[in-house]
Amino acid sequence: MSLLDPSMEDLPVYITADILSRLPVKTIIHCKCVCKKWLDLVSDSYFSNLHLQRSPSSLMIHHNPEKEMAIYYRTGILKWLEVEDELHHHNLHHDPVMSLDLNLAPIFQESQIHPVGSVDGLLCLWQFGSENENTYICNPITREYMILPNQQYHREYFAIVMCCFGVGSITREYKVIRIFQGDIPTNPNSSSPPILLEGEIYTIGTGQWRNLSIIPYWLSNFNGIFLNGHAHWIVIDQDSPEKLCAFDFDKETFKLFPSPPVEIVEESRIHFYSLAVLKGCLCQSDTFDSQFTIWVMKEYGIKKSWQKEVIIKRSISPDLDWLMREPVYVIWGLNDGTILMVYDEEKLLEYSPLTRTIVDTEIFHPYFTGIAYRPSFLKLQNFRIERVRVFSGSIKLM
Repeated sequence: MSLLDPSMEDLPVYITADILSRLPVKTIIHCKCVCKKWLDLVSDSYFSNLHLQRSPSSLMIHHNPEKEMAIYYRTGILKWLEVEDELHHHNLHHDPVMSLDLNLAPIFQESQIHPVGSVDGLLCLWQFGSENENTYICNPITREYMILPNQQYHREYFAIVMCCFGVGSITREYKVIRIFQGDIPTNPNSSSPPILLEGEIYTIGTGQWRNLSIIPYWLSNFNGIFLNGHAHWIVIDQDSPEKLCAFDFDKETFKLFPSPPVEIVEESRIHFYSLAVLKGCLCQSDTFDSQFTIWVMKEYGIKKSWQKEVIIKRSISPDLDWLMREPVYVIWGLNDGTILMVYDEEKLLEYSPLTRTIVDTEIFHPYFTGIAYRPSFLKLQNFRIERVRVFSGSIKLM
């Protein structure tokens, strides 16, 4: 039976929703144009929740090729990268029609955009480099976005800002946490200037930021990794018994988190850390100038479950010299064990554990970042309090 068959009109709404929710995202967007009934159905929260349960994981690439030409105030393009992931075959597919050019949005002019994270098809973006720093929540599929109010914390001081976007496991509330750390200028006669270590949190739908009373740890300079209702960071403290911490989005509290064994490579002069989620598990990547290691926590929260998943030594191939010079960020794990990684915003790499080789996919040219993304039709208008806007232009269906 064709979707355009008149008999479709006779089906109960829940059956029609069940059929439509199994279609590819681009086809569903086509279906919204068929009739008002289908438009209303796809826009309903029942459909969006049903579709989200079946939506395949994919990647969202933030591509800013203009940076290569020193045009730093071009905001870049969001490019949805679909992953065909079969046990003995995989393919990465980018449909330019589904791209979202942020450069066309007046609100992003003369600024830079950095993706913070993605949950349930919603993408958190941090804007900086303009008069006002802003945080956005957007849905690249529905083209909706909202601007979160900005408290302008400590703009008179230099501070590193670290963010994470997540959702509570129990409350199901979507939240953004921002942490500020740095040195505050003080009396020049003071031998130990005070340290800025503060934070704020925003619950989508409330319309305001709230101060976090205590930030107990000095954190590494990167955005938090969301998994299992928690944001995760690397702790910078040689005396800490654990080198990771977790922030509970439900309780809004910090705690130390089990970390993998500290690895020391004597002949190495550099050591970069990064966290990611690999096939549903927290992982830590250690980049030395002589080897690259990926640790994976097989059972969440269990210290003994940390295992070395990948060890790549420079001696395997002279061609890997460049791999050990900058941090490598894991972004995806495929069914056949292949791991996708981003190197220095320049290369999208595929590592095969079977052949122990690394291949540059050459899909994107510098500069870009990538995060795991699950497309959805969740409507930002459901949060009601924040003003929801729509990016100018729409998806041009071919």
